[in-house]
Amino acid sequence: MRLILLLLALLATAGCDRQKPETPQGEAAGVPGVPSKGLDRSRKGKPAPDAVFRDPDGGDITLADFEGVPVLVNLWASWCAPCIKELPTLQKVEQAEAKSGRLAVIAVSQDRAPKASVDAFLADKGIGRFAAFHDPDMALSGAFGVEVLPTTLLYDSDGRELWRYVGDLDWTGAEAATLLAEAR
Repeated sequence: MRLILLLLALLATAGCDRQKPETPQGEAAGVPGVPSKGLDRSRKGKPAPDAVFRDPDGGDITLADFEGVPVLVNLWASWCAPCIKELPTLQKVEQAEAKSGRLAVIAVSQDRAPKASVDAFLADKGIGRFAAFHDPDMALSGAFGVEVLPTTLLYDSDGRELWRYVGDLDWTGAEAATLLAEAR
């Protein structure tokens, strides 16, 4: 028993060395098949999946319901710190784009928690309805092949993927502005 406790203590402290730079996730860290953080254009031109998820009012919706308008889809979860960090910047983009109608911005919770819990979480954080889409069965993340949250995908007005961004991003920054310009 002492040996097990000693091994657990060694494993726990091995991850606490804060002097080493943070190792990026994904293939760059040597994990085959898991995407690295950043821009991924490998699925460019692929049609949007027909997976069903819930709109902010709890009704069924698919990405086809956004036909004719480019759509930025963010997959997030309340337990994901990078997701929560980027939601306010996505909200600013959503607010700006809602006025123009040139781009639909939606954030889809992958939480298995009841919708009411997700709604309460968003209300507590001051995040608007654009993030109240819900996919408790993770149909979208499965159909997209998403393995890392947050992941954000841009679809053109014909429902074809332009790119996906794995990991968090300041959606009000210069890199995001360049990426979002591709929707127009």
